[in-house]
Amino acid sequence: MTALRSAKTRAPSTLGRRMIVLVPYLWLCIFFLVPFAIVFRLSLSQTAIAQPPYLPVFDPAAGWEGIRDFFAALSLDNYRILFSDTLYVSSYLKSLQVGLLSTLILLVVAFPIAYGMARVPRRLQPLLLMAVILPFWTAFLIRIYAWINILQRDGLLNDVLQTFGLIGEPVTWLASDTAVYIGIVYSYLPFMVLPLYAVLEKMDESLLEAAADLGCPRWKAFWLVTVPLALPGIAAGSLLCFIPIVGEFVIPDLLGSSQTIMIGQTLWTEFFGNKDWPVASALAMLLLCVLIVPIVVYQHMQSKVLERGR
Repeated sequence: MTALRSAKTRAPSTLGRRMIVLVPYLWLCIFFLVPFAIVFRLSLSQTAIAQPPYLPVFDPAAGWEGIRDFFAALSLDNYRILFSDTLYVSSYLKSLQVGLLSTLILLVVAFPIAYGMARVPRRLQPLLLMAVILPFWTAFLIRIYAWINILQRDGLLNDVLQTFGLIGEPVTWLASDTAVYIGIVYSYLPFMVLPLYAVLEKMDESLLEAAADLGCPRWKAFWLVTVPLALPGIAAGSLLCFIPIVGEFVIPDLLGSSQTIMIGQTLWTEFFGNKDWPVASALAMLLLCVLIVPIVVYQHMQSKVLERGR
């Protein structure tokens, strides 16, 4: 009798746990897998001057014959176009270049900031953390438009540089790769600082003291103790920055030049300018495959770390 009662009490809790676990899977299925399947199907279609602007269109009323004809009409022509057209190849290469270089600059800039935040007295850390998060209180577009005014020939940046005698005449910052990097580093800096701070704030300072007692110089202790302990934050911050930067559209479109064509701009042009949904979908699918690579590498590294820990 007691065992029966315990089984009855365990059953609802087990069902509740399964329902809780099921919720995120349903969320991913509805908002990721279903759109992914739709975009993948569009990438195998052909462009058409029609509504919708692609063929074939799935018609369930046609029965099995319609389903057979639908799958027979799908092809990989759009993916062949991507590799044969230099516009798409250059867009991908430019996006990867901007993503890698921007992530490296962000790491170099964010690490001292995060390290300083983690080493100040505890009472000051919430204020510094708030200062890092504060830009998020302003709309993203407004911040980028502000940079347009700052980077103009008669803007604030040239005025400051001329005041200090660093330049003799105004420099053309706007509509250049430099402006794109400035906008990206400014916009994504918190995404690099916060993971680094979360890791460095937990670091035991006695490890640095022990290294100093053993005769290790400060710079060497930094490379041998601090940096290895900060690797999880470096990896997390790099992924948080690199992945959205590669697909960035607003910053290169507003601050860049006609030579700074990234994949986000190419996607927008194909979808809304050329109305070529199949090619745009193929672009999006290939971009997704490219961005999955660093995530897989990170997961592989994490699994190796866990195995060593065990």
